Amino acid sequence: MPPAAGSDPSTTSEFALPEGLGTPPAASAGPETTSEFALPEGLEVLPPAAEPDGSAFSTPSTYTAGQAPPAFAPASGVPAVRLTEEAPWQDRMRTMLRMPVTERPAPEPAQKTGETAPAVPRVLDLTLRIGELLLAGGEGAEDVETAMFAVCRSYGLDRCEPTVTFTLLSISHQPSLVDDPVTASRTVRRRGTDYTRLSAVFRLVDDLSDPETTISLEEAYRRLAEIRRNRHPYSGWVLTAATGLLAGAASVLVGGDLVVFIAAALGAMLGDRLAWVCAGRGLPEFYQFTAAAMPPAAIGVALTVAHVDVKASAVITGGLFALLPGRALVSGVQDGLTGFYITAAARLLEVMYFFVGIVIGVLVVLYFGVQLGAQLNPDAALILSERPVVQIVASMLLSLTFAVLLQQERSTVLWVTLNGGVAWSVYGALHYTGGISPVASTAVAAGLVGLFGQLLSRYRFASALPYTTAAIGPLLPGSATYFGLLAIAQNHLDKGLVSLAKAASLAMAIAIGVNLGSEISRLFLRVGSAQGRRAAKRTRGF
Repeated sequence: MPPAAGSDPSTTSEFALPEGLGTPPAASAGPETTSEFALPEGLEVLPPAAEPDGSAFSTPSTYTAGQAPPAFAPASGVPAVRLTEEAPWQDRMRTMLRMPVTERPAPEPAQKTGETAPAVPRVLDLTLRIGELLLAGGEGAEDVETAMFAVCRSYGLDRCEPTVTFTLLSISHQPSLVDDPVTASRTVRRRGTDYTRLSAVFRLVDDLSDPETTISLEEAYRRLAEIRRNRHPYSGWVLTAATGLLAGAASVLVGGDLVVFIAAALGAMLGDRLAWVCAGRGLPEFYQFTAAAMPPAAIGVALTVAHVDVKASAVITGGLFALLPGRALVSGVQDGLTGFYITAAARLLEVMYFFVGIVIGVLVVLYFGVQLGAQLNPDAALILSERPVVQIVASMLLSLTFAVLLQQERSTVLWVTLNGGVAWSVYGALHYTGGISPVASTAVAAGLVGLFGQLLSRYRFASALPYTTAAIGPLLPGSATYFGLLAIAQNHLDKGLVSLAKAASLAMAIAIGVNLGSEISRLFLRVGSAQGRRAAKRTRGF
């Protein structure tokens, strides 16, 4: 209640000062310093010196050219990498893969069907499944990494690092610098030759990389499942007949006639059926190649023992053509040339094992043939008749049947057949007419195969393997391999090693020529732009 009138007011607040306690008056000399960051008395601070005008990129005053550290970059600087939207997605992804992670551009528009992006583990799983089919189908390691990187980028995962070896695929994604990376891997257990499935996977990656095409993750999984369920375009007996025709065409290339054609075809078909039996019993591929090499050699030796006037060497050489691992050899050398040395070493080791299996199968038959009195002449390699028209037709038939063995799409068979005919025509013109060495002639012909195959693949927006692998069939060193084995069987070790070294040189020339032709087409020829791909998709109704 208010105090009574005329009485002194009493203090009731607990914050009031008690009587007798007063605050000292402020000093008149100046304000009192209360901060611990204040300078002590007597300490003089010099004023800061004025900064000279200049650039932050100017050379420091302590820098001298004589004591400069060794420069990592060349004097002309690091060349700038240009990424154009007109280039196909293979070239753009390959260029970004060869760049450091910190210098890669931002990801392209992601494939989304709603407001939320798909889960990262599912995207990585889809990427690994696509890479598995490509690697098992024979694609090179760099091409597989390019496709995997393209799939991740299409779904907005930019910090991805795919890794491909001979049997293991792995991919790592780091969302940011502070988040833990997500890593997934997959093992390739089985390898199969089916270029129809390979082309379908390639089209799937091509559609995912197109910014104008929206494919959800579920749709991509559905298409991938359909690709896996699709049956081979050619049955087993069609493949056996193609093996026989391939061997017959190869025997004509080395000077055989109609009888030699039939004998080589019969031996190759028997070898193919024997290999199918071994595969059905679960035997490794090494023993399959050994078993498949025996029937053609046995038929050639039997004709010689029966004194039939045929070229046994042409029969055996034709049978070897269907077994030579040209696809694995080209892929192995390509991986080595592009820097994937572990995968290249594994592929070449696989080729060596297959080749050793062929050697064992042929040598066993040749040894018993020599013991039975078969007069096999290793100098017959020098007696080759030049029949340009017949040999060109035989080379085209060989490429055609090789394409069937690779399970290619029917739309690509005609192109690869023509490419094989061109390859043999160039080889014959250089070697037989021009007198150039067979190794150099083979390298030039294989280079044209790689060049034309890359152009056809870019024009049709497909993989280059269906247009190049079967076309190198006529160039494979079947005759050099046979005569080297024959010389070894007759105890002429020096001649045999020279012939086998020639076969190895021809094989390396084929692989390097194919890779060089592909690189030349990628570097200097702009065929197959992104605009052309989108126009083609609109024309087809996509």
